[in-house]
Amino acid sequence: MVTTIAVTSEPADEPRVAVSPDTVKKFTGLGALVRIEQGAGLRSRFSDEAYRAAGAEIVSRAEALAGADILLKVRRPSVEDVKALKPGAIVAGMIDPYSDRDGLDALAGSGATLFSMEFMPRTTRAQSMDVLSSQANLAGYKAVIDGASMFGQALPLMMTPAGTVPATKAFIMGVGVAGLQAIATARRLGAQVTATDVRPATKEQVQSLGAKFVAVEDDEFKQAQTAAGYAKPMSAEYQAKQAELVANHIKNQDLVITTALIPGRPAPKLISRAMIESMKPGSIIVDLAAERGGNTEMTQPGATFETPNGVKIFGPLNLAATIAVNASSLYARNLFAFLETMIDKKEKVLAVNWDDELIKGTLVAKDGQLVHPNLATKTA
Repeated sequence: MVTTIAVTSEPADEPRVAVSPDTVKKFTGLGALVRIEQGAGLRSRFSDEAYRAAGAEIVSRAEALAGADILLKVRRPSVEDVKALKPGAIVAGMIDPYSDRDGLDALAGSGATLFSMEFMPRTTRAQSMDVLSSQANLAGYKAVIDGASMFGQALPLMMTPAGTVPATKAFIMGVGVAGLQAIATARRLGAQVTATDVRPATKEQVQSLGAKFVAVEDDEFKQAQTAAGYAKPMSAEYQAKQAELVANHIKNQDLVITTALIPGRPAPKLISRAMIESMKPGSIIVDLAAERGGNTEMTQPGATFETPNGVKIFGPLNLAATIAVNASSLYARNLFAFLETMIDKKEKVLAVNWDDELIKGTLVAKDGQLVHPNLATKTA
């Protein structure tokens, strides 16, 4: 029996789309029928004609959803859309599992088999499916580009007959995927780059990219990383020492990019109001943790504003989506790599291995119930 995959357009504030013409062609090669809502890919520059040429059917939203076996999304779908699918259909996307718990409960109650791509295990096998990394990579790049544009000065050192233009000083706070890409991009543009993180393993990564590492490297610092690769919450004593070091460093920086974000928790406050007030007029802060409240005490999520002392703070909510062509292409590949594990290549039918670590790691709801251990209690 042919597996039917539905793809619909996203909300007005989400320009990304869940499949590209390239992944449509791969899905059809596995025997699937891909039905895409008319115009769903236009904001990512994927035309209906390109999708048709790859083997997809272009239909209305209702026709795409009707009785489909799988729904691929960027954002969490509506309960109404999910109820139009085949009973128990697979829904895969960035479900944002820690927000709007009542909405998530309602979606689980629809009976859909719900997978949250944010829960993808951080393993070697899952690297091609890691949506957080693919999107954070782009966000780190775009943060530097947007910050440089807002700064209004040249980033590289320039030696001219009229005099020397000094290099911009860029400080990256949080050296995960986004932070590493921000370091690499700022270095390519010629900035003088420093970076900080509480995880000791990041020091070598920072230095390998040609940046200087800044951190209080005491005994607590040496134990500050979880088995999953995330930063551990630090003691008040360590936070005070680190804050003092950062405060002395940040006052001389031109461009600061913060990326510290722990899934399911409010973003840690890395930059105080006093630190911001110590910065030079014209300095820029790009806060990539704005969606969880921000890494600064003055971040306004979704907005850009200028402080009384002339520092601009930019708190984007969906920065990767501002380069939707690339973001959608990478996201679509992540989804295909994941869905490919559920399809029997020989019989060309759905064959989900419920014991697979990737399936168990990302499965949020099944048979009307939330099943993921991270969602055992309600979270705001």
